[in-house]
Amino acid sequence: MFTRSLDDVAPVEWGNGLSYRLLTKRDGMGFAVADTLVRKGTSSALQYRHHLEACYCIGGSGEVVEKDGTRHKIVPGTIYVLNEHDPHYLVASADEDLHLVSIFNPPINGDEKHTLSEDGFSQY
Repeated sequence: MFTRSLDDVAPVEWGNGLSYRLLTKRDGMGFAVADTLVRKGTSSALQYRHHLEACYCIGGSGEVVEKDGTRHKIVPGTIYVLNEHDPHYLVASADEDLHLVSIFNPPINGDEKHTLSEDGFSQY
């Protein structure tokens, strides 16, 4: 058994926010856990080609938008699941940051960063 807190890990600037990678591949658990902050007023085109991801909202609000334009409101208590390596837009509301707990399977290494641009979905 072990414990780890936000104070024990350095934040990773992932593009439009911060990610505290609390559990990574190196921990040998078979999945990863990150505390993720998405800055208010931002929209991020994202895709995980090598990981499945589930995100549980614990604060703020926003939406996740599928590539075809289907929109899903995200508020505290909502989970969204990217079970098919789905390209998506993660959008934080204009007036507050979006705060998520992100689970990755297989686990991320912990140093990954997105390269956000207008011409496509950032992938890793």
